[in-house]
Amino acid sequence: MIDEAALLESKTLRGSVLERTDVLDKVKALSLLPDGMSVTTAMVAAYFEVAERAINRMAQRHRDELTVNGLRILRGEELARFKGDTLSPYPESYPQPRSSLALWSRRAVLNAAMLLRDSHVARQVRTYLLDVEYLARTRPVDTTVSGTPDALDDRIDQRITHILGKTVVPMLNALIEASGEHRQELISLREDVQRIEKRLCDHDTRVTELERTRGPRPYTGIMASIDAMNWREFEHHIAVLLRRDGCTDVIVHDGPGDRGVDVTARTADGRSVVAQCKSFAPYRPVWSGELQKFLGASHVRHTADVALFVATTSFTPDARAIAENYGVTLVDRSHLEKWSAGVPLSVLQ
Repeated sequence: MIDEAALLESKTLRGSVLERTDVLDKVKALSLLPDGMSVTTAMVAAYFEVAERAINRMAQRHRDELTVNGLRILRGEELARFKGDTLSPYPESYPQPRSSLALWSRRAVLNAAMLLRDSHVARQVRTYLLDVEYLARTRPVDTTVSGTPDALDDRIDQRITHILGKTVVPMLNALIEASGEHRQELISLREDVQRIEKRLCDHDTRVTELERTRGPRPYTGIMASIDAMNWREFEHHIAVLLRRDGCTDVIVHDGPGDRGVDVTARTADGRSVVAQCKSFAPYRPVWSGELQKFLGASHVRHTADVALFVATTSFTPDARAIAENYGVTLVDRSHLEKWSAGVPLSVLQ
């Protein structure tokens, strides 16, 4: 099995596992730009939950390796074309770079996970990646076991642990008791075997936990499609969800005359609903000032019974505090994903 320290130090070892970009989504959702292939440096930093300057420093140190694996720096005409074709339709969601823009492929992001030492998300990616590699290398070994499908699917490390604990260690104990001349060597060998047994047990526990918590995402692809929407499409998407959850009189208020809200509706039991919809990039949270502005529209102008602030990103702690104090229901990225997948919004019921 590849050691994590060796993975951090060896370019060759990193290259041997770079095809497993699916591991990124097993650990955490990786949002892409509207081209469906790239992410910006800011989005990479948001994924690994580190400062953008940490990504820039790492990229500077390993520029050649990352470039081979899909990191591109756009400038001049190439940047202008990318802005016009990809970013311009979404001015509120993606910042417009001035002189250059770094674009990371999924392969380059996985490469970054094997270079970032201080990101807990990067460590999770490496752990999952190493365990997947280990299982891929060890499972095919057992081709002669007979029995039920469950027996065939037992991990090889579990079987080795059983043999070590039930056969090898007792045999060594017996030899130690009967031996005089080689007693110390046998004791040392037994300690080595017991250390291996413990490491295998620890590894099995870790893999089991990873498989339990990092299984296939139940809503794979939903946020990718939402991220590809422009602001108008996103508002209409929220209107569809409101209707699906039993609301009537659903109206999307387009343009400057919306009086501070994007969608209005009425719940099945007659309560008035106003919704603000913000299609932001995942790394750009909703700030407290934006919540305060919505309060004036929802509570003063519309006197709404249910005030919803729906965003494709997160909310700052100050924004969450304001929402809690004034009864605004926040629908952040994770809740939006579940709502879009069919989980009803409880406040509408």
